[in-house]
Amino acid sequence: MSRQDRTGRAYDIVLFGATGFVGGLTAEYLAAHAPEGLRWAIAARGTAKLERLRDRLAAIDPACAELPVLRADVTDPVSLRELAEHARVVATTVGPYVEYGEDLVAACADAGTDYLDLCGEPEFVDLMYVRHDARARETGARLVHAAGFDSIPHDLGAWFTVRQLPEGVPLTVDGFVRVEAMFSGGTFASALNQFARGRHMLAAARDRRRHEPRLVGRRAYVPPSAPRYAKELGAWALPLPTIDAQIVQRSARALERYGPDFRYRHYAAVETLPSAVGGVAGAGALFMAAQVPPVRRWLSGRFKPGEGPDEEKRAASWFSVRFVGEGGGKRVFTEVAGGDPGYGDTAKMLGESALCLASDALPRTSGQVTTAVAMGDSLIERLRGAGITFRVAATR
Repeated sequence: MSRQDRTGRAYDIVLFGATGFVGGLTAEYLAAHAPEGLRWAIAARGTAKLERLRDRLAAIDPACAELPVLRADVTDPVSLRELAEHARVVATTVGPYVEYGEDLVAACADAGTDYLDLCGEPEFVDLMYVRHDARARETGARLVHAAGFDSIPHDLGAWFTVRQLPEGVPLTVDGFVRVEAMFSGGTFASALNQFARGRHMLAAARDRRRHEPRLVGRRAYVPPSAPRYAKELGAWALPLPTIDAQIVQRSARALERYGPDFRYRHYAAVETLPSAVGGVAGAGALFMAAQVPPVRRWLSGRFKPGEGPDEEKRAASWFSVRFVGEGGGKRVFTEVAGGDPGYGDTAKMLGESALCLASDALPRTSGQVTTAVAMGDSLIERLRGAGITFRVAATR
């Protein structure tokens, strides 16, 4: 790895897609929490919208009245290259990423610029690994996907749980997700896209496996799971086919602290059997609807990317991810919990991830890496300071 010299770049952080709903919330978070002296900028395709956002940010921090606004467009690769070449870290909220994301990843990989997104799309993450991981390793860029609710609570929560267990022994961790919230239009659009692109997603996963080095002398896996009643939680556990378990597995492949044989399972936790049955039926219906283009387009129009609930609804939202970890004769129960997962806390997670990459002393990594591998304990401490809970509930 030969990390390019980035000390002379104009900006420590550039937030791309800042005029969208989650982008605006992330900009507000940075305005309120960026340390003095941090050089950051907001970017999007519409200069007028950026200037209106800057006025809003100046009400939070008067210094933001001079915040640089940068025009860049996903349809203009030259503008994306210029963005990457002038920044140490670029964080983007512009999705669905499989449609709009690759040129920025490529620009950051070439420029040796750290990259963050909110992507929960397995196909995109796998394609970016195959196409840009090697170049990012050459330049020293860290390409970090899924730096929001997908998948920070699960990735760092599993890492936090593993750290409570003995070293050098086989470990198992189960994650159980509870959420009371509205999810963003961008998340909904990404989910519909994934349901409609099943064959593409499988092909990208197969191609990634052909390119990934084999794990020698260790194992990290996510087995197929079935719905079950989880006595340890007192709830029904439904397997969650999200990107989160894949991200946890990749952290476990990269870090020996997960032990010689690591297994992870990922569930949604629901209190009653009727709710469990309804959840399975609803997911099945959404999957079938996504296969019909007119229905998919109609559904996409119900929750448009860039839109979201008002502050009162966000304030009433919450999430909790409980983990059960076992190994070496020890059993531990942990929890990661916070507020609004789809908007407020996702903005908080993305903002703190950008600050962490830009400011903290971190392990020397490059290429496509997870939040646990790139930032690990440093990001956990930042998120704790920002009000997200990481706690040990019990040990046995």
